[in-house]
Amino acid sequence: MKMLLAGIVLIFIAGSEAHWYNFPGEAAQGAGDMWSAYQDMKESNWKNGDKYFHARGNYEAAQRGPGGVWVAEVISDLRELVQGMSGQGPEDEAADQAANHWGRSGGDPNRYRPKGLPEKY
Repeated sequence: MKMLLAGIVLIFIAGSEAHWYNFPGEAAQGAGDMWSAYQDMKESNWKNGDKYFHARGNYEAAQRGPGGVWVAEVISDLRELVQGMSGQGPEDEAADQAANHWGRSGGDPNRYRPKGLPEKY
């Protein structure tokens, strides 16, 4: 009886639209997207480019699925917490978080793209 019940529950879970088993992979790939955007930001060293890279990293991570959205939010919040403790002003923190949220919500990161930033990025 227990096996029958476990089998029925397993069928319902497997047949559902919830793909919870993809979450860890999405999160790992999303973390990679965030890291890539950070590396590009450092490499470009472009004045006023940070908001673009914030939005881009969050956008690319969120495209992975719920795991990517989750990891993008966690990384973004931790980054802003650390930067806030290092003396970043509340206005800049709010602007960074707006760019993070914009990208995570599916907004086009190019909204924050600074003029003249090479197409490579």
